[in-house]
Amino acid sequence: MHAAQHATTKTPIIMCIADDAVRQGFVANLSRPGGNITGMASFGPELAGKRLDLLREATPSVSRVALLWNPPGAGLDYMKDTLMAARSLGVTLQSVEVKTANDFESAFASVLHGRAEALLVGAGQFMFAHQQRFVAFATKNRLPSIYAWKEPVSAGGLMAYGVNIPQVYRRAAYYVDKILRGAKPGDLPVERPTKFDLVVNLKTAKALGLTIPPLLLARADQVIE
Repeated sequence: MHAAQHATTKTPIIMCIADDAVRQGFVANLSRPGGNITGMASFGPELAGKRLDLLREATPSVSRVALLWNPPGAGLDYMKDTLMAARSLGVTLQSVEVKTANDFESAFASVLHGRAEALLVGAGQFMFAHQQRFVAFATKNRLPSIYAWKEPVSAGGLMAYGVNIPQVYRRAAYYVDKILRGAKPGDLPVERPTKFDLVVNLKTAKALGLTIPPLLLARADQVIE
């Protein structure tokens, strides 16, 4: 997204899943974005806190959680806000940066050295592209894990909570239509997603010796058995 922003100030740019668009400097504000950028902006740090809350609900005995995140894909504020959420939940958060694919081994070693009892995997395209590595690491070391998208849960991750991607892209088409009809991107308010998916893998929970609380399962949009 930053690359597109730096490439042009005239061609319309439609965001689909930009975390905290104002804080990252993509738009001036949500109601009047200004410039050539508009679209959908997710809650970013707030969602990270929600994921941590859900992970704690599923694993109430866990007190040490490792946050694996990609700095180029998420600002420093992402980590800070997640740390604040951890403090409010009484969780010790270990921040582990994964900047490039060459960092995986050292990052995983840091998680083990820090004696993390669960994993919170950050959002972003880089993390999505390497989701299989996170799932394999969590499975091998019997670590409950939560992700920003449902695909890792189908591959063996424990849980996921995040924006409903199909809804976001359908809404992006609305912006395309408006701009093609003559609207200026800067005059189109930035919207936030309204639908989020909670996915739980009961097979993984059983393998980890976990019993997912019934109230949590009742809120799930998808349960893998």
